[in-house]
Amino acid sequence: MNGLIVVGTASDVGKTMICLALCRILSNEGRNVAPFKSQNMSGFSVTLPNGCEISRSQFQQAQAARTEPMVEMNPILLKPTTALQSDVILLGKPLITMDGQKFREQLYDKGLHTIKQSLRTLSERYETVIIEGAGSTAEVNLMDRELTNMRVAELADVPALLVADISKGGAIASIIGTLQLLSPERRQRVKAIIINKFYGELSYFQDGVQFIENFTGIPVAGVIPVLEQHGIVEEDMERETKPAADGVDVYEQWAEHVQKHLNWPLIQSILA
Repeated sequence: MNGLIVVGTASDVGKTMICLALCRILSNEGRNVAPFKSQNMSGFSVTLPNGCEISRSQFQQAQAARTEPMVEMNPILLKPTTALQSDVILLGKPLITMDGQKFREQLYDKGLHTIKQSLRTLSERYETVIIEGAGSTAEVNLMDRELTNMRVAELADVPALLVADISKGGAIASIIGTLQLLSPERRQRVKAIIINKFYGELSYFQDGVQFIENFTGIPVAGVIPVLEQHGIVEEDMERETKPAADGVDVYEQWAEHVQKHLNWPLIQSILA
């Protein structure tokens, strides 16, 4: 499959927004591109015209890619309810309500089969697929039966971009720790690193970029500053989204902002 996966050092590092930007940038270049997230835990979903549900984030990514949203873009949606349980939405349809441990025990094989089928469908219909990981890609206690992140990268046979959030501090340690916890084979899939949610003067972090590249041997593809008024409703957090200026195409604005701070030729070479 032609494409890549965007994985993170943690939840809420900005994987969804980076994927959204990549979908729009590639669409602007004339690529027939689709988003994909194998398993999404979110209380925010969109009902498609056929009555099926997918997560709001993959719906928005499809809009950014200028393509019709479909259930294969988010084959497993877990909608939290109460008492640590979630409604399991499989290919857009409610299946069962259960907790995470039972899901891992009872629905892993079914979930894996559904993910493989969805990837096959997208690869047949689209030139490029931009895959979003979930949470941290280095949760070693979950790796044996994971349905996201590097397991999906292996199924799709795509390279990975690793995203870290610098706004809370500790980004360098989280990058190095994440890479150290991956197996050598999975670590080799990581072809570039993105530092997200940067505040301040970019030039002040050049020493940090150099350290990351020297220590890991992996290039930093960009340091993305915070864009306060991007106007895109975010996936999981109920925080306020500051509106964009009137008349602004929010997807285009965000894509231009990200591309401006990316080494785009590097990303293109990774996708080649």
